Amino acid sequence: MDAVILARIQFAFTIGFHFLFVPLSLGLSLFLVMAERRYYRTRSEADRNAAHFWLKLFTATFAIGVATGITMEFAFGTNWAAYSRFVGDIFGAPLAAEALFSFFLESTFLGVLLFGRKKVSPRFYYVSAILVTFGAHLSALWILIANSWQQTPAGYEIQDGRAVLTDFFAAALNDSTIPRFLHTVSATWAAGAFMAAGIAAYYLLKGRHLPFARRTMGAALVFGLAVTAVIPVIGHFHAEQVIATQPVKMAAYEGQFQAAKADDLVIWGWIDETAGELKYPIAVPGLMGLLTGGEQIAGLNDVAPSDRPPLQLTFQSYHLMVLVGMYLAGAMALGLLLKLTNRLESSRWFLWLLVISAPLPILGSELGWIAAEVGRQPWIVQDLMRTSDAISPVVPAGQIAFTLAMFAVVYALLFVVFLRVFLGVIARGPASGGEPALDEEPGPLGGPDDANRALPVGA
Repeated sequence: MDAVILARIQFAFTIGFHFLFVPLSLGLSLFLVMAERRYYRTRSEADRNAAHFWLKLFTATFAIGVATGITMEFAFGTNWAAYSRFVGDIFGAPLAAEALFSFFLESTFLGVLLFGRKKVSPRFYYVSAILVTFGAHLSALWILIANSWQQTPAGYEIQDGRAVLTDFFAAALNDSTIPRFLHTVSATWAAGAFMAAGIAAYYLLKGRHLPFARRTMGAALVFGLAVTAVIPVIGHFHAEQVIATQPVKMAAYEGQFQAAKADDLVIWGWIDETAGELKYPIAVPGLMGLLTGGEQIAGLNDVAPSDRPPLQLTFQSYHLMVLVGMYLAGAMALGLLLKLTNRLESSRWFLWLLVISAPLPILGSELGWIAAEVGRQPWIVQDLMRTSDAISPVVPAGQIAFTLAMFAVVYALLFVVFLRVFLGVIARGPASGGEPALDEEPGPLGGPDDANRALPVGA
């Protein structure tokens, strides 16, 4: 493989691995705040244990997210030096803001949550949980501002072969920033809701931590249904933006080779690039036209093959993302119906379905990221710089291949450690360290005095 392909694979691998934890981190932060709010109001030991449980899960996810995110920023200077020179004046601003205003805010008040339970007032502690959640979402905003500028650049001028910032607000609030942020963040909230529902379902199946499981399940189903119902609405407005600003990407999403007004909504198919057609399409007649008001959609035949993204990967990842989203909304609706009719706990098949489905929103987010980023190709900055021109010319393919293999080994080890910590916290349940959950009998190591002993995360 040449250096361009290897560099793209390496960056896709590192950011794809990092993005496994971003949706979970943002989604779990909301359940942390809800638990801390409940404890702030009740001051009960059971609610303190529940809040500590969510804090441990969030911290484990936050820690590996930070560790895996650092390598991506190094890659801009090593593998993508030409890109960094071209966009440094613009791209550097949101990345610096993310570190100064978001990461430091989040990590500082996470320190308060980890070590300050007995050292600050209950109100300050609760506010710290809110600020951690706010910082996490603010961090996502800055990163998505940078990414959105690559998709729909604005507020710049080309000077001496470089993109120079001329209007910060125009660059930050470019055409795709708001719809991309809303779409991404709502997907992370779905990830949190499904993880919470999966954990609650596991405890209900095992007959453990039942008060916690029932409270968590109710909150997860109501919140999850609201979020999964609004995601398609946000996605619709995002799709309209893509039609207007990235027509070739939308043509790849729909597998449309001839320009035409929007008509049928394609659910699935197979792109035959040789024949220039979408084969075996499964579609809802007229729905795409109804949703878009019959807007004109570009055709892939309108651009040279060298200006098209990888069609099969773009098409399949986009439609698999949509199918995952439909499944998530249906599962939450069914779960809420079973709970309202008092059949949820007796429907063990559905509880197991929730356990299995817990990571699916993360898969949906990964598929959406693939569709968005691969669909932009061959441009690393839409219509301004090709990916093939963005690579560092002095880094040979052999070095990239070696570091890719090294990353694969290290990340595999990190993932095993993360799973042991994360699943270990779930196995122990919402109890403070070694003490029993409050709905269980004390064991030889449990007792009233243990309730006030906070252990390190994952201990």
